[in-house]
Amino acid sequence: MSEFEELPIDERQNVEINLFLEGLYQMYGFDFRHYVRSSLRRRILNRMKMEKLPTVTALLEKVLHEPRFVDKLLGDLSIRVTEMFRDPSFFSAFRTQVVPELRAHSEIRIWHAGCATGEEVYAMAILMQEEGLAEKTKIYATDMNEKAIETAQRGAFPLKQMQTYTKNYLESGGTKAFSEYYTTDHQYAYFQPMMKDNMMFAQHNLVTDGSFNEFHVILCRNVMIYFDQQLQQQVHCLFHSSLTPRGFLGLGKKEYILHMPEGLQYDEFIPQERIYRKKA
Repeated sequence: MSEFEELPIDERQNVEINLFLEGLYQMYGFDFRHYVRSSLRRRILNRMKMEKLPTVTALLEKVLHEPRFVDKLLGDLSIRVTEMFRDPSFFSAFRTQVVPELRAHSEIRIWHAGCATGEEVYAMAILMQEEGLAEKTKIYATDMNEKAIETAQRGAFPLKQMQTYTKNYLESGGTKAFSEYYTTDHQYAYFQPMMKDNMMFAQHNLVTDGSFNEFHVILCRNVMIYFDQQLQQQVHCLFHSSLTPRGFLGLGKKEYILHMPEGLQYDEFIPQERIYRKKA
C-alpha cells in the first residue's frame, strides 16, 4: 500500500474501534481493549445507529466531550444477560455437592464477580438460606457497571420474569413456594429486605481492579466468554489468588479453564457444570 492509499473500509473501522477503546480507557478508566472484538463491534455499531452517528470516530468524540453519555455507553458494552437460577442443574449440583463441603466453615465468603443486575446473587442467597447457612454466609456482589449494581441493591425485578424464575428455582431443587421470597405490585417483584443483610454490593472492574478478600467460592458465569485469551488469563490469576485453598470456582456452561496460566491448579470437581476446586 502506497503512502497515500486509503485503508479498506473494514480495516479503517477496526482502527477507529481501537482508538475508541483506547480513548474510553484513557479518559474514564473503563478497559474493553481485550474483550472479544466481534461482540464489541456489534454493540458499538448499534449505538452509532441509535445516535445517528456516521463513524466510530464521531462516537468517540461524543464520549470525550459528553461525560454523561458514558453511562449510556457502559450499558451497551457491559454484560447484563442474567436470570435467577440460570442453568438450574448448576444450582442443583452446587446445593447437593458443594454445600456439604462448605458446612464445616465458621464463615462462608462467596464472590459473584460480574454479577450484572444481581439475579443470581439473590438465587444464591435463597439457596444458602434453605440450606440453613444464611447466617454465616457473606455474599459479595460486584460489577463494573454502577447502574447495574444499583439495580442489584434494590432487589426489585420485573414481575413478568417470575414465571421463568419459578421454573428455574424448582428445577434447581428449591424446597418452598418461590413466591414466599418476594412481594409484588403490578410491575415488580420485591425480594425480602432481610435477604440483603449478608450481601455486600460494590463496583469492581475485573480488568483493572485487584483482589479484595479471600473467598471460599467465586462465581463468574458467562462473563469470560467475552474476554480474549490474554484477559482470561489475567482474570484467572485474580480468581486463583482470591480463593482459599480448596475453594470453589464456578464458570458458565461455555467457559473452561483451558487458558489457565501454568501453575494455577484446580481439580475438576463437577466438570459438567464447570465447577472446579483449587488445589491445596
